Amino acid sequence: MADAPQDQIAPLLNPEGWELLASLGPYREDEAFRLNASLRKAGHSPELVSAALTQSRLRTKAEAKFGEFARQMIFTQAGLEQATRLTVAARHAQRFAEAGVQHVADLGCGLGGDAMAFASLDIQVTAVESDETTAACATMNLIPFRNATVVHSDATTVALDGMDGVWLDPARRTTSTSGTKRLWDPEDFSPPLSFVESLAAAGLSVGVKMGPGMPHDSVPKDCEAQWVSVGGDVTEVALWFNAVRRPGIRRAALLLGPAGAAEFTSAEDFDGGPVAPVGPVEGYLYEPDGAVIRAGLVADVALQLGGHLVDEHIAYICAPELRDTPFARAYKVLEVMPYNVKALKAWVKDQGIGVLDIKKRGTSVTPEELRKQLLPGGRTGGRTGGRAGGRAGGKNKGMKTATLVLTRIGEERVAVSVEPA
Repeated sequence: MADAPQDQIAPLLNPEGWELLASLGPYREDEAFRLNASLRKAGHSPELVSAALTQSRLRTKAEAKFGEFARQMIFTQAGLEQATRLTVAARHAQRFAEAGVQHVADLGCGLGGDAMAFASLDIQVTAVESDETTAACATMNLIPFRNATVVHSDATTVALDGMDGVWLDPARRTTSTSGTKRLWDPEDFSPPLSFVESLAAAGLSVGVKMGPGMPHDSVPKDCEAQWVSVGGDVTEVALWFNAVRRPGIRRAALLLGPAGAAEFTSAEDFDGGPVAPVGPVEGYLYEPDGAVIRAGLVADVALQLGGHLVDEHIAYICAPELRDTPFARAYKVLEVMPYNVKALKAWVKDQGIGVLDIKKRGTSVTPEELRKQLLPGGRTGGRTGGRAGGRAGGKNKGMKTATLVLTRIGEERVAVSVEPA
């Protein structure tokens, strides 16, 4: 049986443990066994060595979310998986700072990522965490910030006297003897959405992080909903109430990437907004960012591009001209074919295609299974992109790379050959 999280943290919370952890470089899986034996031979206990190597591994993994700050932080596996990326946490903190909030209660602070961002903007933070081990990690992570205090308590019972802002990251999983299970009803979260709304009703500046798959009909009427994607991965929807809600904005898609930030907003409710025309697959095909899709802003982007939807229920846009936009990836349409496996297999052979990207929306076709049929014996290569599909191919020189988009137009299934624009 694996050690409990506290058994992997406690040995480090003393001078010997902290010094050993600080001496370790970036974690390398191929060096772990040798390093384990070396440290134990040097006289360190098996428990301390295990804890230090676990933290080294988590710190290395955490650099994707926390950058260089990860080298001085303490993590649990579950806490790291749920933690907000520091670039996103900075956006949360900026909201409260711009609203003039002086003291934020971070209810369900986890490892303290958001609290670190608040404190770095000179906002007083009371970070509340009900799990004892996680609260200990947050305490260590917030040591550099004199304006941050960690409280081991239930988020729904802590007194909020003197605090004018509240940030929440409710637990959206339940733990049992068989493992963890994702919760979908916001009232099953801990704390529930109704508790969040009660804080907003009291006049506090409130922000809450929810899962990006939150249904539109579950979003409260009196808030702004902002979906956030980082490098094309939709990480959250944040709901903003009262002073931290921006005037005239009901829903938004915020995209963060190497080129910076871009945001598309709408004042319309989810059942409002413009209606985009529907037309043929032609010119350039645009694949909207996931945050744009989640926020229900596909029609808005289509109109901005001077384009149309290929089907009113599917998030693909076509436009006659190529326009630069951060909100969708563009492809030049080369050929539109009926979806027929035999015909597509012949097409792949005739074109000399050896590497094939497959994307899909609005069809039950499994890209991985289709590519096996189209490229028998082809090796998997590149990435597999969630609902977008996958990529496969051999390594023979001279073989072409192609991209197929599988979708539905009305009742007809089609395969569109495209190339990145």
